[in-house]
Order: sequence, then structure tokens, then C-alpha cells
Amino acid sequence: MVRVTNTAAGLQDIAGPDGTFAVVAIDQRNTLKRMYAAVGQPDAPDSELVEFKVDVLTALDNASAVLIDPSYGVPALQQLGGRRPAGILVAAEPADRGKYGDEPRVTRDPVQDARWVRDQGGDALKYLVQIRADRPAAPGEPDLAAEGLEVVREVVADCRAAGVPSVIENLVYPLPGEDLTPDRKADAVIAAAVALDELRPDLLKLEYPGSPQACRRLGESITTPWAVLSAGVDFTEFADILRISCDEGGASGFIAGRAVWKDAVGMGREERRRFLADEGRRRLDGCLDAIKGRARSWNEVSGS
Repeated sequence: MVRVTNTAAGLQDIAGPDGTFAVVAIDQRNTLKRMYAAVGQPDAPDSELVEFKVDVLTALDNASAVLIDPSYGVPALQQLGGRRPAGILVAAEPADRGKYGDEPRVTRDPVQDARWVRDQGGDALKYLVQIRADRPAAPGEPDLAAEGLEVVREVVADCRAAGVPSVIENLVYPLPGEDLTPDRKADAVIAAAVALDELRPDLLKLEYPGSPQACRRLGESITTPWAVLSAGVDFTEFADILRISCDEGGASGFIAGRAVWKDAVGMGREERRRFLADEGRRRLDGCLDAIKGRARSWNEVSGS
């Protein structure tokens, strides 16, 4: 018999005292390698990627939590010698995900389950999917949306059984031949959020749907607490997105990375440490200011 636990209560381990989320994401793996390549360091060794994440973990300890990956983030956390700067989320999706033609296909490594996340030092499991809930399944083709939702169902159930909060992130993508206009993207973000909401994860990590009106539609369509991701936009733009997401969409905060630290990629270590301790913290404080008094506590949304 599987014991079902109240995993939502565990969200407080990754939230601030007011029940809102100010999470720094440094779970990038292949993306971080591409960022190094873009600044002329295509062969940056794994040790450099780990050191980068050590420096982010050390400098940005004003976050409510940090999202790390198993390849470089967990080793970075271990280098801190047991010092936990904040709550810890661990990314449990495979670094290299499946594809069907040119479309992403949601896959799961069963080894990287909720208990594994606990073993890595995590307080919560984050799982990235790319689901177009509005994708029609052509005859003879796999139903990619249904497949992805089934994987999420398994992840959420596993987290409940282990007592580990589940954080589900979705990124929409253009369908083959589709012109993903802002209106179509807003519809896709909301449709996927509604489908994921029905599976009752503890927290959703979602893209900004593009406008105050779309944020209102999103907030009115789901009952799960949600946090907005930065998607690599500049800090100033992201601060505006945060205010709109909270005011109009009832967001409970943010899980953001590149908007805070991306300019440190490629710097020498001492310069990077100075940048993160100064500009990085300033940006994170700016994000905190943007959600202060605006973001909804997760337990207010979930009713826990």
C-alpha cells in the first residue's frame, strides 16, 4: 500500500517566511555549455561549470531556494561542505531528452525519483516537460501531449509517496509548421497549465504568457500555486514581468536564473565572484522587491 503524504506542506522548505518563492535557478546543463561557447569558451571543462555554480550558491544566499542539476549543481553543493545557503530543488529530468521528429518527447529516468532527490540533498523535485496540450494527435502518430501528462502523473505520484514536493515546469514549443504568434503562445501556455493543474503537482513553474490579460486568464484557470520563470530575458524586463504576474495572475513568486547571473558567464573567477556578490545580489534583491506585497503565499493558493 502506498502511503500518500501532504507534500504541499514541504513547499515551505523552498519558500520565504511569507510563503512566496524567490528561487535562483542554476540547473542549466547544455544551456550553460552553450552560454560558455557564446563567449568564446566552447571547451569549458566540467570543473569550471561546477565552480561557476559554487560561486552562485555562495553569493546569492538571499534566495529562498536554489534549483540545481545533478551533473554540476549537486557537486557544487557538496563542495560547500554541508553549508546550505537556502532550500534546495533538484532537477530530475534527463539532461538529454527524447524527440519525435522535430518535437520534444517527454521521457523519465526512473532512477532519478523523489527518494533520489532526497539523497542529493534536495527539499523538492523539479521536473521539466515540454507539453502542447492543444497538439492534435494524427492517426498513426504518438499522442505526445498524453504521453507527457502520463509521465507527470507518475512523477507527482512518486513525490507524494515519498513525501517530496513536486515542482513541474513546462515550456511550450512551436508545432511543425506553426507560426507561434503571441496570442497562440498565450493560449498554449494556459492550455498546458490547465492540463498540468489537473494532476495536482505542488507547484507549477510557468512561462509568462505575454500580457496582463493572459496572466489574468492563467490565474483564473488553475488552482495550483505557480511561479514565473525568466526564460533568459534581461533583468529589467523580468522585473516588470514579475509585477504583472503577481498583480494580474496571482503568481507566488519566481524561479529564475539567467536574468540574475548570465552576465557572469565567461568571467575569471575573482571577477565573477565580485559581480555575483554585487550586481547579482542587486538583481535578486530587485526581484524580491518586485514581488514584495504582490506575490501570493503558496498556502493561501493551495488552501493547505
